[in-house]
Amino acid sequence: MIAALTVDARDGSARVGRLRLARGEVRTPLFMPVATRGTVRALPSHELADLRSPGGEGFEILLANTYHLMLRPGADVVQQLGGLGRFSGWNGPTLTDSGGFQVFSLDPRVTADGAEFSSSYDGSKVLLTPELAVSTQEQIGADVQMVLDVCPALPARPERLRWAVDTTEAWGRRAIAARRRIEDQSMFGIVQGGVDPDLRREAAERTLALGFDGYAIGGLSVGESRSEMLPAIEAVVGVLPADRPRYLMGVGDPVSMVEAVALGVDMFDCVLPTRLARHGTLLTSGGRLNISRAEFAREPGPIESECACSTCAHYERGFLRHLANVDAQSAAALFTVHNLWWMLSFVGRIRSAIVDGTLLDLRRSVARTWGP
Repeated sequence: MIAALTVDARDGSARVGRLRLARGEVRTPLFMPVATRGTVRALPSHELADLRSPGGEGFEILLANTYHLMLRPGADVVQQLGGLGRFSGWNGPTLTDSGGFQVFSLDPRVTADGAEFSSSYDGSKVLLTPELAVSTQEQIGADVQMVLDVCPALPARPERLRWAVDTTEAWGRRAIAARRRIEDQSMFGIVQGGVDPDLRREAAERTLALGFDGYAIGGLSVGESRSEMLPAIEAVVGVLPADRPRYLMGVGDPVSMVEAVALGVDMFDCVLPTRLARHGTLLTSGGRLNISRAEFAREPGPIESECACSTCAHYERGFLRHLANVDAQSAAALFTVHNLWWMLSFVGRIRSAIVDGTLLDLRRSVARTWGP
């Protein structure tokens, strides 16, 4: 299924739009919470669905991890139980990655065939090929599946980056040939190339020629600086078609997000808000706040007075600081609610700024608060 994007408003290269997927439309720019094993850590799917921004908007799509679902409980189990949405209790659209990023973190043996790795669950050997990534994701049944790609850590030698581009293109071609589920599932290609704008541009042209439904920018936020990352994004976006979604994988810090939106990016995912929550760090209009610090032990009031999340509605800073130090599991649940609400609200602010033509003002404000 072609992931058709309708653009409703622009501010420079930034755009607000509606992305049509099998299970409904989603508004862009968007942020996808990461539901690694089918649910966001510390937050059940029904509670995630209940989160609402000040404008009444909720999360409309989430990301699940093929690597973990393939190994536990198995893609066949997910399929038998109705597919990812029914299996996880999430009624909206979903996206699954190919598992490649997790596999490459395990130091696999990579050949032209695929990537062989040892399962982190039982140590068994698994050869992940482009064809297996496709068939597994077709069983899982998300609205969007990602092709298997090579994601090298940065910095990397030029020959390593060239090999990643060549192999990712070859695997993308094989993924398209292996595809069977077309009517109700989109397939996104992935552009590699490190932080070399020329190589990124070439990789984007080669990926575009394969004819995917949407396009992702992979291999960033893996060790490079933001000043290196943004020109690489700009080079890719300049090649991609205006009527297809542009997805920046694994990026979720506020400055990088708003700057990438200004370049024309539509979609983001990241574990940042939930990982920070599990370590007692909260997202606020003034930046990060470490609630575990002693200065908050006797402090009344919510995390933020203007926050409308259930955590801020019911709990004060002093109690939350206490909870962070004595009950990590309960604290993680409450902090995850707050941080995801903050991200939901932040993306809503980005969309509003594009519609109002004030994105530059928002970019300046975010840079002042969240640093260079």
